[in-house]
Amino acid sequence: MELVLAGADYDNHARYIGHEYFLLRGVNEPGWLEDLQAFVRLHAIDFIFPAHDDVLLAYAMHQDEIAAKIIAPPREACLITRSKQRTYHKVSDLIPVPKCYQSIEDIDIWPVFVKPDCGQGSQGALKIADKVTLEKHLASNPGLLICEYLPGEEYTVDCFTQTGKGVLFCQARTRERVRAGISMASRTIEIPGIAELAESLSQRLNLLGSWFFQIKRAKNGTLSLLEIAPRIAGTMALNRVRGVNFPLLSLYEHRDIPVSINALNGEFKISRALVNRFKTDINYNSVYIDFDDTLVVHNQLCLPLISFIFQCINKKIPCILITRHAGDIHQSLKQWRINTLFDEVIHLRQNEKKSDYIVDRDAIFIDDSFRERRDVSEIRGIPVFDLSMIDLLLEE
Repeated sequence: MELVLAGADYDNHARYIGHEYFLLRGVNEPGWLEDLQAFVRLHAIDFIFPAHDDVLLAYAMHQDEIAAKIIAPPREACLITRSKQRTYHKVSDLIPVPKCYQSIEDIDIWPVFVKPDCGQGSQGALKIADKVTLEKHLASNPGLLICEYLPGEEYTVDCFTQTGKGVLFCQARTRERVRAGISMASRTIEIPGIAELAESLSQRLNLLGSWFFQIKRAKNGTLSLLEIAPRIAGTMALNRVRGVNFPLLSLYEHRDIPVSINALNGEFKISRALVNRFKTDINYNSVYIDFDDTLVVHNQLCLPLISFIFQCINKKIPCILITRHAGDIHQSLKQWRINTLFDEVIHLRQNEKKSDYIVDRDAIFIDDSFRERRDVSEIRGIPVFDLSMIDLLLEE
């Protein structure tokens, strides 16, 4: 499989992971469909994974006009799940749903929870405690749903459905730390009856491939439905590491390839955090690397630097070890099982300068010593790095 990234013109993370990022008009812009059709033809795209709910619905609705297969359930399922009101109406006999108020005057219990009918990631969602505050909020944000407030625990249930076999995988997980509507800490949990509920929802809505639903406990402890989404969720990674490859399974489903799932047993937890990715205009044709306190730190191999060396090997960029290591450097490399890692090993005497041995003008130099880095930088004029800077060089 060859991955092709495309999306709207804004500074998103997809532009930092080592793949070319192509620009396409958003689905709310005129001409977006013609743009997409031309892009699919130009790049011979076979399948599209929509990563945003609005995009998923728009692409699904125009599937007949798009040569690539949209990885999504039938368009009716996409239409229903994009609207919370439609979803609640469709499945309210299968699972309790939040009570929705038609007007402020209908509210009998405070606080209430307001949210967009077509929303995601808790955008525009707010808990409101009194009538005056709600009136002010609705005046500037008309069209929001007014729902009963559910104070209990919230869960996400990751699912995969295959045609003719039903729900092959169903696993609930907690939402213990949430930022901007995204679950940043989660653990697997067993909820009685959840598999049967998933099967009922899947059949009712004709959900196929990977999907998830969110539920929350009401004041009386009853689990109520919040939403259903027929796409890949970020925190599905918790079940991905158990062996449930949701994107691949969905691709197989849309190619009519039978699958089976064998997930690891046990309790699993995830904590998601920011990951930094960088871009730079620094180009290099060779790399010089120190040994002591650089490649080996506190009697352990520096794993980010090892990763970078293998990245260079993949790109056929020579890596040269340059060191004043006390003792037999080749024996030390053999001890660490990295004796074949370098294209050249330069073992200096104590009074020799590393800058005298760096001859490539398009090289970079990695060393823990500021004195060494400054000397190489001043004498050779090449970029120099300590270990805290390695992230700049690592690609996805």
